[in-house]
Amino acid sequence: MTEQPTPKQLTTTTPDRLDGLPEEGNKKATIAIVIVVLVLLAIIAGIVVLAFSDAGTVSTVRDIFIILMALMMFIIGVALVILIVQLADLTNLLKNEIRPIIHSTSDTVNTLKGTVRFMSDNLTEPVIKLNESLASVKKIAELFRFKK
Repeated sequence: MTEQPTPKQLTTTTPDRLDGLPEEGNKKATIAIVIVVLVLLAIIAGIVVLAFSDAGTVSTVRDIFIILMALMMFIIGVALVILIVQLADLTNLLKNEIRPIIHSTSDTVNTLKGTVRFMSDNLTEPVIKLNESLASVKKIAELFRFKK
């Protein structure tokens, strides 16, 4: 016959990591944090350099930032227009494609209700009445047997 393995034989060792996923995630998070810190340090260094610069340099940097802000506003406006178009497309999808599916489902449910009602009236109720009659006949037979 075969022997049952003991708990010592069933124990297996589990690796410390699965397919390197936790270490890769930690590396990516560390790299992202380092990049954010370097960008913040570069911004702070730029502010310090501009603080000690002459007025012409500061005004030039200000003008560049104004142009960049206008460009960002343009990009945000385009994104909003795209968002509005997508919202209109979603509304159209809901009106023209989802509503017919809902109506079809409603028709199916109504058909199912009719089928259930038909089965209840023509099959279930007669079986229940037959069982009721048989139970009453059985009970009457038991009552007559006990009186003897």
